[in-house]
Amino acid sequence: MSDSSPPEKMSLIEMRATAGLAVVYGLRMLGMFIILPVFAFYAENLPGENNYTLIGIALGAYGLTQAILQIPFGWLSDRIGRKPVIYFGLILFAVGSFIAASADNIYWIILGRIVQGSGAISAAIMALAADLTREEHRTKAMASIGMTIGTVFALSLIIAPTLNRLIGVPGIFIMTGMLALLAILVVYKIIPNPQLCRFHSDTEAAPGRFVNVLQDSELLRLNFGVFTLHATLMALWLIIPVSLRKTGLEIDDHWQIYLPVLFISMLLIIPVIIYSERKVKLKPVFSIAVFILLVSQVLLTFTLDSISGMVFALLVFFTAFNLLEASLPSLISKISPVGAKGTAIGIYSSIQFLGTFTGATAGGYLYEYYGSSALFAFCGALLALWLVLAITMKAPAAVRTKMYQVKEMEVGKANQLSQMLASVNGVHEALVLANERVAYLKVDINGFDKTKVVQILEGEV
Repeated sequence: MSDSSPPEKMSLIEMRATAGLAVVYGLRMLGMFIILPVFAFYAENLPGENNYTLIGIALGAYGLTQAILQIPFGWLSDRIGRKPVIYFGLILFAVGSFIAASADNIYWIILGRIVQGSGAISAAIMALAADLTREEHRTKAMASIGMTIGTVFALSLIIAPTLNRLIGVPGIFIMTGMLALLAILVVYKIIPNPQLCRFHSDTEAAPGRFVNVLQDSELLRLNFGVFTLHATLMALWLIIPVSLRKTGLEIDDHWQIYLPVLFISMLLIIPVIIYSERKVKLKPVFSIAVFILLVSQVLLTFTLDSISGMVFALLVFFTAFNLLEASLPSLISKISPVGAKGTAIGIYSSIQFLGTFTGATAGGYLYEYYGSSALFAFCGALLALWLVLAITMKAPAAVRTKMYQVKEMEVGKANQLSQMLASVNGVHEALVLANERVAYLKVDINGFDKTKVVQILEGEV
């Protein structure tokens, strides 16, 4: 083992696994996102009682079952295998899609969305990715899979209006169900079977670490942040499409707003992310982004009757949203205890989905009974509280996580090795897990004594 040697590239199997799992993850998330820009219009014409409270519940219902089942499905995959859980989850998602497609009232659509969300396979997908990649390539694989969320979200907003015109919302639900079945074939045909399924602390939630993670005030701030971020996003989808229509913009043309707004917002955040990481300015940039998100709610309150005003307000919103969406996982990784990263991410992800459900449901209720101003006030109150929490949080250390494979050893020896590694210059935390045969190190982003770490792990000192 030598960290000074050129890094070995990902193997063909690792690249195939990463690409295949990214496709599966993306197809599933597409089914969640693609109805957001068009569902309110469809629900207005359903027979029976179709108020905005019910529309909000239908939009966000998948988030509730995702929040409840995501971590348990990950644990189940440790017991019966990753692929069986993924197959089962994709079948549930397809069934939910077909229920929603055949629904003749809002209540059946709500049921379909609940069943869709029951296919909570994110944790199982990440665990399978960990099984199929070596430690030195795992972060790259996880990032590649995670990037599909932003890509699919942008794609959904752009193509949804056109698909709505061509096949309607029921057709979109049928399409997402078929894509879920296609994803099953991808898992079966393309993604390799792991030689060994085992627990990975960096990607999976450990029951024994829940208390420590939930008692960490800095992690709780970030969890509240992602709850607020996605609650705000979902609440907006109850009002933005309808407001664009009121200004005279045809539904089929809404993509002409979404496409440039998303594209420009992504261009704007790239230099900011690079600056914040290189100059170790993550906290001030993060806090400013929360403030900008709060400002966007004020702008939207006063621009709903103007296309140009809404475009500007949406650009402000999505610039801040995309920056925060990219920054939050990085902060979780930096702040979470070195051996509890998977647990921290699991809780964070579950709370994110809970925010999705809460934002859509509360937003629908407020919009129906009190109007758009109440909806924006709700989002603004959450964001104002988040801004206080962001400003008062501790500046995260400039660290990154490194993983090394270690030989089989007893627990006592692993503890001794952890202490030796923690004493190395530039190492902030170290944990050797004998059962996983992995050493997790949180190291200074500006460098650490790699040679000494390698020597210790090879038993040379």
